[in-house]
Amino acid sequence: MLMSVKVEVWGDYACFSRPEMKVERVSYDIMTPSSARGLIEAIYWHPGMRWIIDRIHVCSPICFTNVRRNEVKDTILASKIKEHMEKGRADIYLATPESIQQRAAMILRDVHYVIEAHFEMTNRAAPGDNPGKFQDIVKRRLARGQCYHQPCFGVREFPANFRQCAVIPACPEALKGEHDLGWMLLDMDYSDPEDIKPMFFRATLKDGVLEVPEIVSREVVR
Repeated sequence: MLMSVKVEVWGDYACFSRPEMKVERVSYDIMTPSSARGLIEAIYWHPGMRWIIDRIHVCSPICFTNVRRNEVKDTILASKIKEHMEKGRADIYLATPESIQQRAAMILRDVHYVIEAHFEMTNRAAPGDNPGKFQDIVKRRLARGQCYHQPCFGVREFPANFRQCAVIPACPEALKGEHDLGWMLLDMDYSDPEDIKPMFFRATLKDGVLEVPEIVSREVVR
């Protein structure tokens, strides 16, 4: 039995960063499947289930804008943490006033999507877990507006509003027809923890709807 949900999300700004842009952030034209999965997992996640994004409805015209943001450029190295654990003398903090830098970004504004997704059970489910139980929980959490942490559109500064979708909004006039969005990140392949790889697919928007291919399909390249 397919356990599916429709989640309507909207917000003022979004940034779904293209990995090929190394210096300045540039957003994809629409939400990526991996961002949609992360957003739903913020609402409900359990080790006994795995979310799979089926399609994304784009409910407002695609609008870009440019901003300059302050970002922290450094990260704490794993080698420093290991040194601190073994010798107790490495510095494992970031001095943000020294590490901050200003970067330009091309982001989206006034975004509005409906995410269609379903979940599958995993071998980490407990004996008392079942699909009906999980679906009741996620629908209850959507109705109450509950989440583990604030869902966002790509980066934490851009929070996402959400609710269970009753009726999918009509396709905007500007998005009718077929639009080639180029190569888009589908998700990361975690099947080999020692060699995690990105997966891409050719994204095509048809009347405002992005159909997401299965990761085992021939459309997906690694």
